[in-house]
Amino acid sequence: MTSPRAAARDTGPAGPTDRPRRRAPREAATAFEEAVEAAPAHAPRSSAASRRAAQDLDLTGRPMPVLPEPKALRKHGPARVLAVCNQKGGVGKTTTTINLGAALAGYGRRVLLVDVDPQGALSVGLGHDPRALDVTLYDCLLDDVDPREVLLETPVPDLDLLPSNIDLSAAEIQLVNEVAREQALARALEPLLPDYDYVLIDCQPSLGLLTVNSLTAADGVVIPLECEYFSLRGLALLQRTIDKLRRSRLNPRLEIEGVLVTMYDQRTLHSREVMTRLVEVFDDKVFHTVIKRTVRFPETTVAGLPITEYAPSSEGAEAYRQLARELIAHD
Repeated sequence: MTSPRAAARDTGPAGPTDRPRRRAPREAATAFEEAVEAAPAHAPRSSAASRRAAQDLDLTGRPMPVLPEPKALRKHGPARVLAVCNQKGGVGKTTTTINLGAALAGYGRRVLLVDVDPQGALSVGLGHDPRALDVTLYDCLLDDVDPREVLLETPVPDLDLLPSNIDLSAAEIQLVNEVAREQALARALEPLLPDYDYVLIDCQPSLGLLTVNSLTAADGVVIPLECEYFSLRGLALLQRTIDKLRRSRLNPRLEIEGVLVTMYDQRTLHSREVMTRLVEVFDDKVFHTVIKRTVRFPETTVAGLPITEYAPSSEGAEAYRQLARELIAHD
């Protein structure tokens, strides 16, 4: 038997089933979140005809643009600053920072790589032992050391490194009491910008104060994304952070430079489905370049060299050269 209170809830001017359900109050979702949640669990399987037509497309399912060889520059600087960021670990941020930087340098651009991860993976990947460093990015942020005194050379001409080590883990706590703490990295990098064409910041896998510093200092964000469904959903949190920084006075110019698909395995249905979803949601913000899985990348880390130097004729090296051409074409 229905109670009078339940009956009152189920009836009214709109009828018993016409009243919309009320959602619990929460922060408004971004368009990205809504698109991901509204999309079906699986992308439809393509027909044989559509698969034949897809042979003329790139791995993202779109026509590949013409990417001419970049022209030489008559002068260098000021640098465009790009944060390579994703709060999820193990998606290829450091690999992308190293190899994209080396590919840009190979096209005559002067590039600075900035290690903003206390693990110092970027420094290790370029052949430096973080434990042996006397001065690092930490000293630039908190002790006002001139960043020119901290720069290290790399095996690639026109590619320099601003290194870090475990000392940087203390910076997140110490910066809390600093004035304009979110802009400490931007202040440290400012003297270097006239000397470079690109500054690539390798962010740590979190959305803490160091990552906020990186996004505040950046003109754009390159988001490496493993072709895996939980990685796709995790982008919503990073999208919110970018939107908040853009709406605030911290960095109104910040934009997503592009989403880079990494560790792609075309043989798996899941990877292809996630790729389809990603292009549906981000459209032209997804780079045409796709980085496939290969054993070459772990080998380059051991060698302390970018893949463009370690295996210049490999598929991975060509992919990052293509990404460099695509990025230069954007600019």
